[in-house]
This record gives sequence, structure tokens and C-alpha cells, in this order.
Amino acid sequence: MRARLQTAAAALALGTATPALAGAVTGPVVLADPAATTGAAASPVRLMSGEGWLNQVGSTPLAPVIRGAGGDKADRADPDAGSKPSGVRLTGAGIGVALIDSGVSPVPGLNSAGKVINGPDLSFESQAPNLRHLDTYGHGTHMAGIIAGSDPATVTGTARFDGVAPGAHIVALKVASSDGASDVSQVIAGIDWVVEHRTDPGLNIRVLNLSFGTESTQPATLDPLAFAVEQAWQKGIVVVVSAGNDGFTANNLTMPAADPDVIAVGAADAKGTETRADDVVADFSNRGNAVRHADVLASGRSVVSLRVPGSYVDRTYPTARLSTTADPAQRFLRGSGTSQAAAVVSGAVALLLQQRPSLTPDQVKRLLMSTAKPITGADAYAAGSGQIDILTAATTPRPSSAPQVNVAATGLGTLEKSRGGVHVYDPSNNVMLSGEKDIFGKTWSAGTWAAASRTQNSWKDGSFNGTLWAGKAFGADVSGQRTWSSVAWTGRSWAGANWAGRSWADAQWTGRSWAGRSWAGRSWASADWSGAPWA
Repeated sequence: MRARLQTAAAALALGTATPALAGAVTGPVVLADPAATTGAAASPVRLMSGEGWLNQVGSTPLAPVIRGAGGDKADRADPDAGSKPSGVRLTGAGIGVALIDSGVSPVPGLNSAGKVINGPDLSFESQAPNLRHLDTYGHGTHMAGIIAGSDPATVTGTARFDGVAPGAHIVALKVASSDGASDVSQVIAGIDWVVEHRTDPGLNIRVLNLSFGTESTQPATLDPLAFAVEQAWQKGIVVVVSAGNDGFTANNLTMPAADPDVIAVGAADAKGTETRADDVVADFSNRGNAVRHADVLASGRSVVSLRVPGSYVDRTYPTARLSTTADPAQRFLRGSGTSQAAAVVSGAVALLLQQRPSLTPDQVKRLLMSTAKPITGADAYAAGSGQIDILTAATTPRPSSAPQVNVAATGLGTLEKSRGGVHVYDPSNNVMLSGEKDIFGKTWSAGTWAAASRTQNSWKDGSFNGTLWAGKAFGADVSGQRTWSSVAWTGRSWAGANWAGRSWADAQWTGRSWAGRSWAGRSWASADWSGAPWA
């Protein structure tokens, strides 16, 4: 299903403040046009309509997705060394997958010791201790489950939930709030943090999952998001990005999937069967063009993963849950999008890197593309190289070390063009964040930032772009999870409003679900998050 075009004014009715939780004043909201704040007609933009939650087509459990790609048979034996099969299955053990998203909640399947490590919370909800690091929206947890979810060991033959790489660990950076409010400056800060801390003890970040994309109006050679992901790639991190959910009429990919270095992932539709013979390119997956289109595909229609009980999506779209017959414990949700497809590929990359840690990002990309299975009769652009085949990739000798040859990004473009027309607003006064400044209103100097990012110096003692965003080191564990320390934001936002003294939502995480107030129906801008429409 394609994300529908509608106006921001039709999607939201805004007064002087628009709380994310009923009765609470909280962080900024995402809108697409300032006219929406006055009730005037806004330019057509894509806003979350709930299509993907309401219009699921059957269910696509992860187990058959993994079997279809041969992930259940991928062996630890190294084909480069001529090793014979060991009989030991790859799990992604020891590989850290950074997930820049809406946070991860410690639901069963993601709550074992060491499974999730919390990096800094860079979202507007970081200022609320009861919301900090936790997934109030439901998107990040769904991705984490696909990538590395893992139930405790069960009796042989008993059903259990496993992600693609159940032995991998997630390094979660929260940048989005319950309504999806997030600026590109927050995402860029998150990427830079991942690069600078990739080798910290216990992290070993080798994969970065970005189920995210903006409608940037500048080329990848200039865009700061593209520059940021290229820095990660050059430092040995395989960056996996969703291609976008605008369908076959979209002749481009969202940013940073538009950057030719990274692995851009489109979505396949399994048609509700385990066999790949009837699979097609999902009709919501961006087609792209001759120069840039999806590199590979993975299942992205109605994919079953972990649910955050009481999150915005869970409460708003209960039909996305499985039946009580199929899921008596009501642990799962179905979601559709290139977000889910990207998460599948991130898990696959973790498996390959466990098997051969010395693989470079370029070699991983070549392995996946060269061993992918084409979809018969599919559009050549939309289908890319085809669906990933983990088993074949794991038994294929590594490609030559010759790097990709693409024009390098400079990062000297603008934040405003990178936003692609979608902005956050401060609910205290409805002032829009636009132009060359970050969420603190600090001037963004592209040249200064790019030079610091290139040398891994854009973060200094918890400060980014000259403002204190986070703590300096890992602090006390939260719910048994290793967690980066947080700080109280001082001073003012881009809108001139004080961060201090705001009233935040009083919802409480009980250990298994959200309790307290209901989330209000504010919009998630799908131009910001590729999987936001779950369409």
C-alpha cells in the first residue's frame, strides 16, 4: 500500500500547543508546513495515515523469512579458508548493530542481559526520566526484534521468537519521540556518536541500521546525512538504509539511501507463502532510477516482530496485532515497509561479519548483491539485484578488496534542504525549526562540522555542535541494560523557549508495558522515517 498524500492541516488541528500525551506538554511536534499552524492549507506531504497498520495482508513470520534466505543453514565455516561445514549455525554473536530510531523497550525477546545497550538518548523525551531511552512509539523495538530478537532457550520443537541474528546485540540511540518528532540534526549527531564510539569496550559496532529517510532536495554529494553515513562506512561500519515507501512512481530513493556507498534496501512481498517463487517487489517500495535504486530486497510486507504494549502504534492500531489464537500472549505486531526489509538485511550482515570479521563494508555489499536471487519478471530498478540469499553469501569466497568508486560526499550542503520540507515545531509557541541551526538554535557551520566529523571529533565530552546534548560515559544500568548517561538540557530551544521547567508526560513503563495516559494522535511524518507509514 502506498503512503497517501494529504495536507498537514487535514491531518492535525493545532492550537498554541499540541501535546504528545493527553494532558501533557512535551517536546516538539513534526509538521510539514508552517501554514498548518494557522489552519491554512499546507502543501501536500506524506503524513502517517496508519495504512500499514490497518491494511495488513496476512502475516509474514520471521522464521520462514529466515529459512527462505537460508539464514537457518548459514554455517560458521569460513569459505575463504576452505573450511568444511562445522555444523554450527551463525547467530551474529559478538556483533553490535547500532539502531538509530525511536528507542528500544525491554520487552521479552529483547530483555536478556547484554542484548540491548543504550547509547545516548538524543530525543526530546530525553528530558523526561520516565520516558528516557524507552520506545514510546513502537517502531524501534519492532526493528530491534527483527534484527536480533531472541527468546530464552526452549525445549526442542517448542516455538520461540528469534530475529535474523539472535546472537547479536543492539546499540540503541533514541532520536524520535512518541509522535516521531525528530530533526535531521539529531540523526546526524547520532551517526557521529556511533562512529566515534564504535570500538568502545563491549560495543563492537559493525552495522548501522537506518530505517529512516528524508526527501532531501540536494544531491548526496552535498547532503550532510550522506556525508555522515559515508564516514561510518569508511570506518568499517556497514550502513543499511531503507529505500523509501513511495512506491513505483518514486523515481528516487530517500536520503541517505540515495548515497551510492551504503546498502539501500527495498521490500519484497512474500504473498503469504514460504516459497520465493511467487514473491514480488512490494508495491510501496521506491522504484528509483537508472543511477540509484535499491541494491537488494528483503521481506517487508506484514512482517511479524515484537510489540511494545501501550505504545502509540499499539494503542492506535490494534488490528496490527495477531489474533489471540496465533499469539495468545499478544507479544507481536505486523508491520510493512522498507524499514522492516532493512532490519532483515542488517541481521544478515551481522551473520556474515560474525563468520568473517575482516570483511569490509564494500565486500559485504558485493557479497549480498552478487548472491541475491532475482525476482522473475520484476522491474529492474525496483528489484535491484534481487532478494538476499544469506546461505549463498556465507558460502561464497570474499570478493576482491577493490573499493566502490563513487563521488565522495562533502557534507557542505544545508540542513534545511536535507530536511526535505518536514520540520519540528516547539509546542510552547509553534515556532518552526528551519534554516542552518540545530535543535538548540546553535548555528550549523557545514564546513566546521564536516571537518570534525571526518576526524571523529564532532562530539566532545557530551557536547555536539557546541552544546551539551548527553553525558560523557556509560552510567548506571537502566532495567538491567548498560546505558549512556544523560544530562538536563539547559538554556533555550531554537524557538527561544526554556528547556527547563517543561511538563512532560506522566506515562510509566511497568516493566512489560506502558501504563498511564494515552498517547494523543499526533502525526509521524513519513518523509522523516521510511517505515513511519508502515505501508
